[in-house]
Amino acid sequence: MVNSRFTGLGQRPTLNRGRLPRPESGLPYTRRLFMRKPIAPDYRLHETAIVEPDAEIGRDTTVWHHTHVRSGARVGADCMLGKNVYVDNGAIIGDRCRIQNNVSVYAGVELESDVFVGPSVVFTNDRIPRAGSHDWTVVPTRIREGASLGANSTILCGITVGRFATVGAGAVVTRNVEDHWLVTGNPARHVGWVCTCGSVISHGLERPSSECPTCGQILDR
Repeated sequence: MVNSRFTGLGQRPTLNRGRLPRPESGLPYTRRLFMRKPIAPDYRLHETAIVEPDAEIGRDTTVWHHTHVRSGARVGADCMLGKNVYVDNGAIIGDRCRIQNNVSVYAGVELESDVFVGPSVVFTNDRIPRAGSHDWTVVPTRIREGASLGANSTILCGITVGRFATVGAGAVVTRNVEDHWLVTGNPARHVGWVCTCGSVISHGLERPSSECPTCGQILDR
């Protein structure tokens, strides 16, 4: 069995011989099945991942097990794409984003920098889905800088989630979310305010003027 860990650039993979893989550092082994161009030396790619030609991936980004990045996708620097992530043609992911396991980022979805996407978050890009429809319009969705999307939340297309907002786990977002809002439920409703650091400042609907109990910041206007 071939070691499933990342291996150093240009090195051959080692045999496991029934033992757990030892942690290794460095850049990935570059001989890849399904690849039609050399792997760029400035990002890390697991041997089971697929990156199609003409996909853009930034420096120091890590692409994990069974992830598929399509041609025309744009992924920024210092990102982490977890296991079984799919990034569609036309999807845009900014710098320092963290996308956890089992997330599909479809065409029309844009993640600005520093966005966190929890496990199994669902994005959509079609308001009138039909199996036999061949003439449909991609409806764009934008997740703004620093926002966090909780595990298993669903983001309907055409939505903007504001800067440093937090979407609770399992929430179904059907309308825009303002900057620093905390939203939960189905459909998601505004239930509080979160700081830039991610801490909940208030569970009220009025914008708080008090300092964050964690970092001492006051919400920007």
